[in-house]
Amino acid sequence: MLLALTRAVPRSIDRCELTHLDRTPIDYATAREQHAAYEECLRRLGCRVERLPAADDAPDSVFVEDTAVVFDQLAIVTRPGAVSRRGEVEAMAHALRPHRPLAYIQPPGTLDGGDVLVTPGRVFVGITGRTNADGARQLATHVAPYGFETIPVPVTGCLHLKSAVTLATGALVINPELVDPGIFAGFELIEVDPQEPMAANVLVVGDRVICAEEHPRTRRRLEAHGIVTVTVPAGELAKAEGAVTCCSVLIRNT
Repeated sequence: MLLALTRAVPRSIDRCELTHLDRTPIDYATAREQHAAYEECLRRLGCRVERLPAADDAPDSVFVEDTAVVFDQLAIVTRPGAVSRRGEVEAMAHALRPHRPLAYIQPPGTLDGGDVLVTPGRVFVGITGRTNADGARQLATHVAPYGFETIPVPVTGCLHLKSAVTLATGALVINPELVDPGIFAGFELIEVDPQEPMAANVLVVGDRVICAEEHPRTRRRLEAHGIVTVTVPAGELAKAEGAVTCCSVLIRNT
């Protein structure tokens, strides 16, 4: 069974950090409903969902992915690039301690979990406004003893690497306008539909892939490749530059 760590949508979500989107009103009640549907989807797919304590004073705290990167051997507690988010990491560290040895990203390094794409034997790290070269170097040092090669990836035009490319069972879903596909040589690449530029963010849980229901064209492309998908509503948190990977940290029992 997978453990999925989540956190409630904070009442302050409308004050979230924004980098590439204009600020538009976020309906708190709708965001909560969509997040609850996301958690229920995780349960249906066999996850045990555990919520971290609510943090209404932390506008981005629902996006727990950015606070940690979990491997089978250890968990890396990040140092988010947005100063306003650094207070979120201790609750995640506390939740992870029973499950993994912890390593930490130290100053001057910054690292957001949304910039880290873990694949068999290789870890791709987006170099963005939230993750710097020193953060990527520290992560590489932590995971090298376990056989992982770390590959820095320049990212432009979106917040995180996982806004541009994520893992889907046996393939990568990618927006080639946001990241160079050549970096991912050796992988089967499924390009997003051009009308859905933010559709590259999907989440693998077991043998299913969770997609945002707002991206039906890209979902059909995955299904055409034999990938079994399920959907969740994600439009409200997308206004905060969030997506389906952002709202959980998955821990596999070892």
